[in-house]
Amino acid sequence: ENRMQSDKSDAMETEGSTPKGISAVAVLWTFGKCLGALLPVYLAGYYRVSSSLLVFGMMVYTGWKHAREAKETRLRSAMQLLNSEEEYTSMRVSKSKRGLPAWVSFPDVEKVEWLNKVLQQVWPFVGQYLEKLLVETIAPSIRASSAHLQTLSFTKVDMGDKAMKVVGIKAHTENDRGQVLLDLYISYVGNVEIDVEVKRYFCKAGVKGIQLHGMMRVILEPLIGDVPIVGAVTMFFHPKLDINWTGLTNLLDIPGLNVMSDSMIMDAIASFLVLPNRLVVPLVSGLHLAQLRSPLPRGVVRIHLLEAQNLAAKDNYVKGVIAGLSDPYAILRVGPQTFTSKHFDNTDSPKWEEIYEVIVHEVPGQELEVEVYDKDPDQDDFLGRYIYIFMSLVYVESLYDWLSSQWFTLKETPSGRVHFRLEWLALLPVTDRLEQVLKRNESVTSKTADPPSSAILVVYLDKAEALPMKKGNKEPNPVVQLSVQDITRESKTCYTTINPEWEEAFTFFIQDPRKQDIDIQVKDADRVQTLGNLTIPLSRLLSSSNLSLDQWFQLDNSGSASRIYINAVLRILWLDEERIPSDVSSNLESGMSKQLPQQTSPHPSFATEGLLRIHILAGQNLVPKDNLMGGMVKGKSDPYVKINIGGVEFMSNVIKENLNPVWNEMYEVVLRPLSGQEVQMDTLLFTLQNNNLLPTWLCSMSQVLQLQSLQSYQNKAVPSAALLFVHLERAHSLPLKKSGKEPKAGAELVLGETTYKTKLCERSANPQWNEYFYFLVHDPTHQMLVLSSGWDQPMGSLVIPVKELLAEPQLVLDQWFHLDGAVFESQILLRAELKVTNTSAHTHVLHSKMVDMISAGPLPCAAFGCGSGQVKLSLSYASQKRQLTVIVHACRGLLSQSKDGVDSYVSLMLLPDKSKATKRKTAVKKRDLDPEYNEKFEYDLSMDEMRFKRLSVSVKNNSASFRSRDIIGQVQIELAQVDLISGVTEW
Repeated sequence: ENRMQSDKSDAMETEGSTPKGISAVAVLWTFGKCLGALLPVYLAGYYRVSSSLLVFGMMVYTGWKHAREAKETRLRSAMQLLNSEEEYTSMRVSKSKRGLPAWVSFPDVEKVEWLNKVLQQVWPFVGQYLEKLLVETIAPSIRASSAHLQTLSFTKVDMGDKAMKVVGIKAHTENDRGQVLLDLYISYVGNVEIDVEVKRYFCKAGVKGIQLHGMMRVILEPLIGDVPIVGAVTMFFHPKLDINWTGLTNLLDIPGLNVMSDSMIMDAIASFLVLPNRLVVPLVSGLHLAQLRSPLPRGVVRIHLLEAQNLAAKDNYVKGVIAGLSDPYAILRVGPQTFTSKHFDNTDSPKWEEIYEVIVHEVPGQELEVEVYDKDPDQDDFLGRYIYIFMSLVYVESLYDWLSSQWFTLKETPSGRVHFRLEWLALLPVTDRLEQVLKRNESVTSKTADPPSSAILVVYLDKAEALPMKKGNKEPNPVVQLSVQDITRESKTCYTTINPEWEEAFTFFIQDPRKQDIDIQVKDADRVQTLGNLTIPLSRLLSSSNLSLDQWFQLDNSGSASRIYINAVLRILWLDEERIPSDVSSNLESGMSKQLPQQTSPHPSFATEGLLRIHILAGQNLVPKDNLMGGMVKGKSDPYVKINIGGVEFMSNVIKENLNPVWNEMYEVVLRPLSGQEVQMDTLLFTLQNNNLLPTWLCSMSQVLQLQSLQSYQNKAVPSAALLFVHLERAHSLPLKKSGKEPKAGAELVLGETTYKTKLCERSANPQWNEYFYFLVHDPTHQMLVLSSGWDQPMGSLVIPVKELLAEPQLVLDQWFHLDGAVFESQILLRAELKVTNTSAHTHVLHSKMVDMISAGPLPCAAFGCGSGQVKLSLSYASQKRQLTVIVHACRGLLSQSKDGVDSYVSLMLLPDKSKATKRKTAVKKRDLDPEYNEKFEYDLSMDEMRFKRLSVSVKNNSASFRSRDIIGQVQIELAQVDLISGVTEW
């Protein structure tokens, strides 16, 4: 009952909340207040009132207002303290506890002062070990890693006299799996001094002070029946690390390190301590260290990031006078696994509807962190955070029992909440339910690029033997690349050996193990010479016992005795749907029972129209109609042309006082090929009194002038390259309104500056329109058809680049399309058909003198300046981070109208982008025709989004006046036509 009441209150809150935005009333009210404040000053001056009287009145008003505000402030403070006394008290208590150790706040965490005494006693010897490790092991590895660091050495290593402290320890007793689980709460504020020197570059840097806080998980396993009882000690950390660097700027100036930053170094250090990375110390021999470092995960959590509501507004306009909304996106983290959602423009209630899958290694010990940001061109604004901790394995396995529709209030922000659902996927060592899992995954749709996984594959890479020698009979530096579909993992490098031991583990998500395989390449460290390869079909694992293979494999294309030892384990991901609440399972199955038509059924007259292109070139020997001085002096005429065809009317420009006007204008109209249809052209005279008709010209449809002029047109018309016909038939499973009612659905179609709206259907989540529309397409390679359903409440949108039709055999797309911004099942059925205009048809000339006039001289046309110079760019795309990187290197050969050069900068934008959220620009380089920028810009977008984007690069003049053009040159790059995965650097 309580849950029903809370759900009702949430619903009422959702309905009652009005979206924030730009309020016209607020703007008018602000303007009125400003006018009211200035009006008395104006009146006082108008009526010549004494200024002393005016100053006295202002002093009285100021004193009264100050006293009133002070009184209201005291009253509000008293009311706030009275209404939130309990909250205030708890906040003070929590603040006072914040600096206390964990055993004060949590009764199951024990105080261990004896352990701190032991650590203090042994700390000098720990310092000796770390000094030996840095000087004898780490320094040689650094010197071997780069030619620029061959002179690196540690000149001073002092771990200080402040030992690490354990402020609390917790022993987990709920896990009975032959292991001991301990959580150590660590606090270390050390006076460490470490100095490093690179003599080649006369560089000195170091560390002076380290702070480390967090929880360290210690696992004692396996437990054995012999001394020392524990086979190995495994550790990993959840740290907060702060290092006080000295001379870091000088160190990062060294070649090979100049691409790094302070944050990148901190992330690299922390990654060694965070799951799935573990530190394993074996206590007995004969253990599988790879399986201890990377044991099978406890399971997989599938995260459904659904939506958010009432997010804080961070965008402002007119320097903060007008309040806007935000452009929110979410970042999800589980350990080192990070996912970034799509961002939505100008909303406080985004609907993501995205799915992510994360591997859970330890429960407890891992947590899900959701952060929401407002995307801005310069620096993104923080909108809130929520951290969910996986408390226990039993707790996680029952996640979907209560998280099927759960809202979480964001922390560290005044308002906002996020809605997500978690599903626990157990790991099955049998294939009995594989078909059921694959069938269910086919019905799950998401806006993320990757489909749901049906299994995970864990590959333990142990060692290899008798690898072939390098050229010149040298021992190789073996490294292994493991690939499943388009995902590749790489092992560490073992130097100068033909019998390498890697002892590493790698995990892959598998969509269909029946069709996929794993490819293993053993290469030398230079990645050029292949030492051997191996391909294992995953279907072989399906037929093996326990879905695993633990054996030696003979390498292909290698030596006769070359072999590699691999343990491959496959596990099926199983979601226990019987435990999912009925309302969730019904949503998963909704829309699947009805058989929907797979294609549209338009009327036979669909896409039968043609394009009529009318060129108004010139007129000759027109009749003068203007008279001056009461008819005593004959004047000329001000002619223009009016065209009327099929109810569509066009009117040309007016040519003043000319009996032989030259228009050079072009108009286009789409018509059905009906016999007898005529074009009526009336040449009119424009006067202030009336419009006098001149003789009318008639020409039938079969005699239309199709002269293709190479000149541009005075009316700035651009000839169409194609006609796009769209038949919008129906939609399926549109989202309900906030009140729970079915919507009155309508759709809006936009291409360029042309917009159409369908009729509004009766209330239904499955509306049927059966309407068709046409568009004039000027550039099929760049234009896009944008379709959005719902007007007062958005219910989904769809973007179809016209160039996708060019790749179809018949230039036709006829299918169901998933709607962005709607629920999983929302789809729309339409047919888009492209017809390219035929410009090679026979041309009929109405008047030979008109053609002579065109060939005799150029007609008036708009001038288009050509860009000058070149710009050097580097483009690359990181699939793991889903990030496009653009580096602007330099420009050359820029032209300037001034002898002092030009103040130039480079502006970037990803098109299409109406809000200019992707706009970036470099610094200004003054008085330089060959400027160098060397600036890097990053864009977060998926591979699918990038296929429809083009990069607009503009070189601009910063010192241009309002009378001159600020653009020196411009180029647009189709990202789909660039090999961004390999990267490219070109002028």
